[in-house]
Amino acid sequence: MNILVLNCGSSSIKYKLYNMDDESVLAQGGVERIGLDNAFIKVKLANGEKKQIMADLPTHKEGVSLVFKCLLDPEIGAIKDLKEIDAVGHRIVQGGDKFNQSVIVDQSVEDGIEELCDLAPVHNAGHLKGIRAVDSLMPNTPQVCVFDNAFHSTMPDYAYLYAVPYELYQKYHVRRYGFHGTSHRYVSKRVCEILGLDINNSKIITCHIGNGASVAAIKNGKVIDTSMGLTPLAGLMMGSRSGDIDASAVTYIMEKLGLKPQEMADYLNKKSGVLGITGISSDMRDIESAAKEGNERAQLALKMYDYRIKKYIGAYTAALGGVDAVVFTAGVGENQTSTREKSCEGLEYLGIKIDVAKNATVHGEEAIISTPDSKVKVVVVPTDEEIVIARDTKALVEKAK
Repeated sequence: MNILVLNCGSSSIKYKLYNMDDESVLAQGGVERIGLDNAFIKVKLANGEKKQIMADLPTHKEGVSLVFKCLLDPEIGAIKDLKEIDAVGHRIVQGGDKFNQSVIVDQSVEDGIEELCDLAPVHNAGHLKGIRAVDSLMPNTPQVCVFDNAFHSTMPDYAYLYAVPYELYQKYHVRRYGFHGTSHRYVSKRVCEILGLDINNSKIITCHIGNGASVAAIKNGKVIDTSMGLTPLAGLMMGSRSGDIDASAVTYIMEKLGLKPQEMADYLNKKSGVLGITGISSDMRDIESAAKEGNERAQLALKMYDYRIKKYIGAYTAALGGVDAVVFTAGVGENQTSTREKSCEGLEYLGIKIDVAKNATVHGEEAIISTPDSKVKVVVVPTDEEIVIARDTKALVEKAK
């Protein structure tokens, strides 16, 4: 069975085509700048090289069509006929409290995703465009939605509710949802395989640290708390997102700068985080380079960034009643050795002892980076959200036959 996985954003489409017989990747790439000038698709070739093709892509339908065209191309493609694609799986950011598991797409699912656009207007609208583009081009191919916050649906009410009037939850579904769930799900299962742990008798803290970042507390395979909230803005300091902030500070800033609600949301989501502190970049590689060159604001940003991760690890150790393993994943978590080291520094009293020399050698591969005598194992696990989506898609389509 061949499964195409799509992650459709507001102006982009990332894709991977899997042969699910052995879970090998047949093709992968991404479309950028849909609806904008200079749109293009970048295809990763079998030899590892990348090829970029410029195109006129006014809508997602043309973007998906270009993906299909590249998949069928005799030189850079992987299939001869679109009928070789047995199903399409989609990453959906916001499933709200409507969807707590992956589902096969039908009209009610599309309607449900559209109803949740208020909670994730940019993301969910892009996902819907991708689903509808596939439906128009391949109407008989089953599609599956895998929701980013579904893994977090096991949180108890005392963890996901905010201390605001209860009718806001009843009427408008105001609560903590959490995100990066597909990643947390993959790495929490994988670390148990690496360490030989029984996932049904385990306490794991997963740290998805990328441009967007979140931490999850997972007990016996189920999430009991996570750092992101109603939206992906809450929790850790991120590339351009503020993370946790006093709500009164928000209204204070709005008054001082004369910002409207959406302008303030953009300010906290796109102009804050390490970008806001440093004024340099939202990319942690740029910040780390600047810090090494003596830039004091870059050094400050790194201290703030690592400190907040450490705080969440400590808090979630308390919430779990102890911890067996701490996992680092995503772009920064997999590659930035200093963040891993500083986030664990001083946590020896919890049984967390990082091997500084081992940690310094690990970049983007699976590895245990704690000392042999560390009671808590610290592990780097590269995430693979796409394979989770492909597996869910395969399982649901086969079950429906």
